[in-house]
Amino acid sequence: MPVVVVESPAKAKTINKYLGSDYTVLASYGHVRDLPPKDGSVNPDEGFDMTWEVGNDSKKHVKAIADALKDDNALILATDPDREGEAISWHLKEALTKRKSIKKDTDVRRVTFNAITKQAVTEAMANPRDIDAPLVEAYLARRALDYLVGFNLSPVLWRKLPGAKSAGRVQSVCLRLIVEREMEIEAFDAREYWSVKALLSTPRGQDFEARLTTLAGKKLERYDLSNETQAEMAVQAVSSRKLHIASVEAKPASRNPSAPFMTSTLQQEASRKFGMGAKICMSTAQRLYEAGHITYMRTDGIDMAPEAVQAARDAIKDRYGADYVPGSPRIYKNKAKNAQEAHECIRPTDMTKDAESLGLREADQKKLYDLIWKRTLACQMEAARLERTTVEIASDDKQVGLRATGQVVLFDGFLRVYEEGRDEPQDEDDKRLPQIMEGEAAAFAKAGLRSEFDKAGEKEGAVLEADTGPGPDRNGKAVIGGGDAVLALQHHTQPPPRYTEATLVKKMEELGIGRPSTYASVITTIQDREYVRKDKNRLIPEDKGRIVTIFLLNFFKRYVEYDFTAALEDELDDVSAGEMDYKELLAKFWRDFHAAISETSELRIAQVLDVLDEALAPQLYPPRDDGSDPRTCPLCGEGSLHLKTSRSGGFVGCSRYPECRYTRPLGGDEGQGDRVLGYDNGDEISLRSGRFGPYVQRGEPTEEQPKPPRASLPKGWSADAMDLEKALTLLSLPRQVGIHPEDGEPIEAGIGRYGPFVKHNRLYANLKEVDEVFEIGINRAVDLLAEKAAKRGGGRGAAAKPLKELGEHPEHGGPVNILDGRYGPYVKWEKVNATLPKGTEPADVTLEEAVALVDEKAAKTGKGKKKAPGKKAAAKKAPAKASTAKKTTAAKKPAAKKSTAAKGSAAKGSDAAE
Repeated sequence: MPVVVVESPAKAKTINKYLGSDYTVLASYGHVRDLPPKDGSVNPDEGFDMTWEVGNDSKKHVKAIADALKDDNALILATDPDREGEAISWHLKEALTKRKSIKKDTDVRRVTFNAITKQAVTEAMANPRDIDAPLVEAYLARRALDYLVGFNLSPVLWRKLPGAKSAGRVQSVCLRLIVEREMEIEAFDAREYWSVKALLSTPRGQDFEARLTTLAGKKLERYDLSNETQAEMAVQAVSSRKLHIASVEAKPASRNPSAPFMTSTLQQEASRKFGMGAKICMSTAQRLYEAGHITYMRTDGIDMAPEAVQAARDAIKDRYGADYVPGSPRIYKNKAKNAQEAHECIRPTDMTKDAESLGLREADQKKLYDLIWKRTLACQMEAARLERTTVEIASDDKQVGLRATGQVVLFDGFLRVYEEGRDEPQDEDDKRLPQIMEGEAAAFAKAGLRSEFDKAGEKEGAVLEADTGPGPDRNGKAVIGGGDAVLALQHHTQPPPRYTEATLVKKMEELGIGRPSTYASVITTIQDREYVRKDKNRLIPEDKGRIVTIFLLNFFKRYVEYDFTAALEDELDDVSAGEMDYKELLAKFWRDFHAAISETSELRIAQVLDVLDEALAPQLYPPRDDGSDPRTCPLCGEGSLHLKTSRSGGFVGCSRYPECRYTRPLGGDEGQGDRVLGYDNGDEISLRSGRFGPYVQRGEPTEEQPKPPRASLPKGWSADAMDLEKALTLLSLPRQVGIHPEDGEPIEAGIGRYGPFVKHNRLYANLKEVDEVFEIGINRAVDLLAEKAAKRGGGRGAAAKPLKELGEHPEHGGPVNILDGRYGPYVKWEKVNATLPKGTEPADVTLEEAVALVDEKAAKTGKGKKKAPGKKAAAKKAPAKASTAKKTTAAKKPAAKKSTAAKGSAAKGSDAAE
């Protein structure tokens, strides 16, 4: 039986159903070889010779393939149809040849299929080919570049910037985008402007809104109403005049559907509509692909196979009728630069099956498949037909003009199925207008606009403080006139928004940075390195990420330039097309890069910090209102502020340290730095910044008291709002609530490492809110402690309620659940507890992911393996000493490799997933 090799066991299982018992289908479990994480794995002096080794986890998979080849001397490499898939096939062939499992007469063939369906797999098997050498060389070039950048640049970061973890060819450019956007936001100067709108009524009593476009006979520009006084005058000008309909113009319009999904647009839309990160999106799509539901999900292509186009048209006709099928198929032309990844678009393999008919159980898979299915059908549907109407309203003296716009959907077309999301809100008036006739009067409506601000009772013309949120449209005061029918709204221009994963992917794609297969891993890496954090789906740079970016811009500017990185991607595409030798590309890159590394290695940390301090000066030391030197320390008034670094990142500190301990974060203002809050009993009470955040302190260290009383600011407490009273309240903790009625021992309330609590002897009970620490009474405290004691004592053994029940373990049985533990949520199966990865939401975890975590933990600890019946006695007799010896040996192994692994993480973790 020929041996067929694919990447994953799920894919192997699906393909095995189509090929049957005539083939042996095995999984490689991804890449089987990698560059060892040590110096010299890529040798520029020897023609960029690369040393590969089979990973420990991969040895058993390679052996299984080798053993299978003993029974049949035919090997079919059926890995994914992209550069990475081609590389995996090449690695397998090389590894098997090295161990002499592939002989001269071994029939080695390469097959690819864009979808895992019986037809696609059968056709692929009938049309084998050789391994594509240019694609492999493009992979080798990328892997060598990432290794050379990561392994040579990251150590420079470690030495010059304590706390920095790594740099990468694409990773660092991606980080630069986020940091520069944050600096734009910080430098943004908001501008005030006002707009005026009126609620008008037709002679038939139908109301409609119109906005002011002409004032004093002149066209009104955006910033013409720049203050409240001008807005009040505009409101008076409108409300004091009689208005009529000057013109009504209706124009037909149409909207065409968006192209089908490719990798980047799928990631963007999943982020917009579901808040799904790029990593989760791609892993979910991977499972849909391996199950045979969609075509290959790593692609730059938007074209569809002719048979797929026809299938989509047939499905549209059956579901929605012939009116929704255009006269001719829609053809989408691919714009991808990278031909080797320009496969067919991401689409369902069966157009007739929606998410419900597939019976998908996992929520993420169901949502993502539904998105792909709808987008695919919509791209082949008829356009939406609209009618856009513009109504011009004028005063009798032509001094005031207003405009009302609206649209009517005459035929919904593709909108019946799908409409693309938007990254940011857009001003598009799609309200339906009532019947309006040219020449008729436009009276002020009786309903008014006051209800928008919920300010019933205010007088006409009054200024209303409107809590309208931070958006660009409504974010300030309001002026009402004309019997509540005319309204002026205050606005402020808004800074550019922070990137989401969707908008970041879009920007990287526009600039030509990275490729579809790299986006998810790069965005994940900069978050794992703690260079960037995600808050409410927005990406915000941490101080260490900002420092790394400024360092690279000053000492390795060429290698984080957008044009340079995009040009390098184009050259790599030339390699994949067979138009450029990959070793020439590496030699050209290495010559200049090595010189830059050598030059920077000679610099002292102080020199580096001076350069960065100067580069960041406009952001770190903005002009002060009193005109004083912005570098003068605001705490002592004598020292000078300078950029400093620590293992937790960069910060601004006073030059007189340790006499003056003033510090503040890079992105903060002087109010966020260290400052004296006041005095209590002769002790100075100060607010300070520490490694784990802001804290308050009483006095200074002395010989008698080397560690003065301190208290961290609890979650939700702002450093800006701290005053002496709040500081003393924190420093007074723990607070004695009262005496326990049973034993007369005190009950205390305080704030600890895991949040607010009440304590009696050695028993702790958590409080939900920080404020309860200062408010809780003796009765509630006793009740909480009793509940906690019941769980520990009489309630011992009672199972905690799971956060999520995932089902039975597919191989061994037994429930697999997610529980909330002391150190966060974790997966539990029998005696195996596996902590969820950082940033993973319990609700998003699938049974398959949970089982993988459990199996990984069980393999490390030796737990969780089902024992054969009747073996308990033998297990009990196992010598304890031997077990201890094994544990000791196992414990020693990682220590020996620690420095090498740490060193290699920079090279492998930079952009290795590309």
